[in-house]
Amino acid sequence: MVKRPALPTPGSAPEPDPGAVAAPSRAEGVQWDRWSVILLKPDCVQRGLVDDVLACLGEHVEIRGRQEATVTEEQIFAHYDDMLAPQVSTEFGLDVAADLRRLFVGRQVCVALGHGPAAPARLRELIGPTDPSLAGAATIRGRFGIDSLTIARSEGRLIDNLIHTSDNAAVVERDFGIWYGPSMRHLLTPTADRSTT
Repeated sequence: MVKRPALPTPGSAPEPDPGAVAAPSRAEGVQWDRWSVILLKPDCVQRGLVDDVLACLGEHVEIRGRQEATVTEEQIFAHYDDMLAPQVSTEFGLDVAADLRRLFVGRQVCVALGHGPAAPARLRELIGPTDPSLAGAATIRGRFGIDSLTIARSEGRLIDNLIHTSDNAAVVERDFGIWYGPSMRHLLTPTADRSTT
């Protein structure tokens, strides 16, 4: 059995880091429903699609805070905490935690922020469904995706689907904490100087 760090249960907050500055809150004026965290996954980076995907998204929202990151186990397990329950591995027929490690840990991703009215909902619609083979040609996954749930399941692995964007305002705040952290909260100011992002 793989031992992994304790993670927050869905709906709970992680234990605070005593040396960390608190993440921005609604009281500080962050309108989370106008932001989305964009995660361009290792398959997107490896295939050289980062600029093309961000250009497509940039037609619908302002893109800022682009940065490359090497994924840690803590980040990816926090990001996919809802998939770490044993019943999910049973349902998928594979060890989800092990496959998340294979897909992400030590690999490069690109993260960015999308800003604009109803950004989470707009970007979720634009990226298309989880399975690229079912996504419309006008979506990111439909245009650039090459995998399918059928193929992934037959090979005993998780799907490669290029991109994640935050589902809703509550998830944006969580995703921001995972991929940016409190030291980058200045990016959440709509009037921030774009030349420094």
